[in-house]
Amino acid sequence: MQKIYLAGPDVFEPDAIRVGEKLKQLVAEYGFCGLFPLDNVISTQGSPQAIARAIRAANINLIQSADIVMANLNPFRGIEPDSGTVFEVGFATALGKEVYCYAADCREMITRIREKQRLDATATRCQDGKIIEDFKLSHNLMMIDQVVAVDAASCLAYIKKQHQTD
Repeated sequence: MQKIYLAGPDVFEPDAIRVGEKLKQLVAEYGFCGLFPLDNVISTQGSPQAIARAIRAANINLIQSADIVMANLNPFRGIEPDSGTVFEVGFATALGKEVYCYAADCREMITRIREKQRLDATATRCQDGKIIEDFKLSHNLMMIDQVVAVDAASCLAYIKKQHQTD
C-alpha cells in the first residue's frame, strides 16, 4: 500500500490529533496509508530548539518514507500557505516524490492579494510595495501543476485517478 505524507497546517488545529486521524481515515478510504506529522513520538525533554530539531528530523524521515506527499496549501496566518508545508513540498519535490496540493481558494493569486489587502483592481504591487507576480496561477509559480484540488477528498480522488492510469 502506498504511503501519503499529509503536509499542512492541520497540526496547529486545537484538535490536531482528531483532525489527523480523520485525514488518515479519508486516505485509507482511497486505498492509501496516511502519515500525519503528529504520528511521530517526540521527546519533550530539552530546550525548545532541541525539540524543534527533533520534530523537523522526524517529519523529514516521514516524508522520506512516503511515496506521495499531499499538502494543504490553504492560507495560514495570512495570505500564503504555511512556510513549513511549503518546505515539505519543496523537499519532497527535490526527492522526486509525487506531490499533490489542495487549496480551497484557487482564484489567481493577484486577485486574492488585491482582495485581502483591499487594493485597487489594477494594483500590481502589494501593500508592502512588492511586485505581485501575475502568471494566472493560484499560488507562487514554484507550485505550478501541484495544486490540483480544493480539498483533501478531491485531492485524494485526483491521486487515485493518477494511479489507476499507471
